[in-house]
Amino acid sequence: MFYDTSAFRRPLEGTRDDRFHAVVVLLPNEGKRLIAKGTQQIPEIQRVLRDGWLIVSRGITPSYLLEEITGEAGPKGNYTAGIITQGRLSGVHPDDQVGPWVLRDGKLVEVTAPEALGQMEAKDVSIKGANAVDPEGNIGVMAGDGAGGTVGGIWGTLTARGCHWISPVSLERLIPSVIDAHFASGNHLWDLTMGSAAGLMPVVTAKAVTEIQALEILTGVTAVHIASGGVAGSEGAVVLALEGDEKTVTEAFELCESVKGEPQIPDPRIVDAVRVPENAPKR
Repeated sequence: MFYDTSAFRRPLEGTRDDRFHAVVVLLPNEGKRLIAKGTQQIPEIQRVLRDGWLIVSRGITPSYLLEEITGEAGPKGNYTAGIITQGRLSGVHPDDQVGPWVLRDGKLVEVTAPEALGQMEAKDVSIKGANAVDPEGNIGVMAGDGAGGTVGGIWGTLTARGCHWISPVSLERLIPSVIDAHFASGNHLWDLTMGSAAGLMPVVTAKAVTEIQALEILTGVTAVHIASGGVAGSEGAVVLALEGDEKTVTEAFELCESVKGEPQIPDPRIVDAVRVPENAPKR
């Protein structure tokens, strides 16, 4: 489900023609920066930054959130395990992978993620990015590991204990149905792959935060996804319509302008750039 931003959105007054309108274009890395800023302001996260556990799993988008929280930048391309790069499914070299990260009361601590997970209570928060999000707010995470990777390791505890699972994910990753995509995939299913083998882990209990939720949390504007894509460096762009009173829309527009030019992420060192799955069925 999408994170509920109804408490943040300012009421739309008057008719459509009485309101103020703007259109913004966000490239993928700009969207990630905006999403990180909005996610940091979620009340559940603000609470555990004062008192509680916050686990930030590996992922490119979560790395932006970690940077917003700690103020420390790092090699974002290495802040993940699986990665889609050079037009193929791949993985960051194990020697170069960074994370996950554990914060206690807002401070990075030398506690492993599994240890922290075992101590988490219902108020505590886990951050996990996603490779897919659908119109219902369900997220999907690609997993090359046969046991489900990070999702397989955290789902039971977070779900059973009622912990908060927040997923920052860009609308560039919007697909029609995460559930349908799950049934069409599997890391032991493929006969041929462009890169590594990965299946899609569906998660319906996480709360997704996209560019829309981030803008609504940060400014109160009403945002609508109206287009996607581009060329010559604007591939993956997300186009949003903004609506509200003039002050709110202008604030949201200027916020989007402030993230323009977010640097591209350089290719990390990768492994398994091209391979057929070892357990692919023989025909």
